[in-house]
Amino acid sequence: MIDLDDELAQEYLAECHEHLAAIETDLLAIEKGGPEMDENLVDLVFRSLHWIKGGAGVFDLVKVAGLAERMEDLMALIRSHTVTATPDRIRVLLRAADRLRGLIQSPGVSNRADTVDVMAALASLCAQQRDSREKSHLRMLLVEDDFASRLLLQTFLSRYGECHVAVNGREAVEAFRAALERGQRYDLICMDIMMPEMDGREAVRQVRALEEEHGILSTSGAKIVMTTAVDDVKEVIRCFKELCDAYLIKPIDLAKLLDQMKSFQLVQ
Repeated sequence: MIDLDDELAQEYLAECHEHLAAIETDLLAIEKGGPEMDENLVDLVFRSLHWIKGGAGVFDLVKVAGLAERMEDLMALIRSHTVTATPDRIRVLLRAADRLRGLIQSPGVSNRADTVDVMAALASLCAQQRDSREKSHLRMLLVEDDFASRLLLQTFLSRYGECHVAVNGREAVEAFRAALERGQRYDLICMDIMMPEMDGREAVRQVRALEEEHGILSTSGAKIVMTTAVDDVKEVIRCFKELCDAYLIKPIDLAKLLDQMKSFQLVQ
């Protein structure tokens, strides 16, 4: 965990306040729009919540991450037109945004805050939507330019399914594009951040753009885990803006990677 008094943590918290102000404004505009909601505003709210959630994980802000994730779940349902943005749902989201603001204003004690009521309100609106694709045989893409790291991860991941390898971001995007065109989607991508030709952040952005082009929202697309050295944490936070799902610090703890795979319900 990075100290909350650290400059990077302070930057994150300050940006959270900016995101929350925009989220509240956008939610009110979405409510005002009624059935003709602005898709761009819905996407902005969804992405902001995803970024807040991801950064909170970096700083071990458990309640912040949990509440942002639950709000993101509801926005994902709205974004996919599974549910409509009714006034009741928007009011719950606004109440959750206000609670989230309170947690961020007092980050040092936020993990002890009581969020049960607002989490329950969100949960009642969020029937869990699971990806129906068969996960008995996973298809995974490992993107890593370091040979030793690549060998370690490939050996581990191959236990759980088919593992393809790319040595830079450009190769990864092309492999992902080809897989989509064949109708053979990847379930998991392990993406290094610092690579030649195209870095991991840009590769993630392009992967998510390809999914959108094929009508696949990030919430039902490939799960993307960023891998990075300790001193690249700032880049990790930036990667959440491109809709990555998690990160691991090198050298990779394989037990933690397995835990992430379980949390994504890719393995038992």
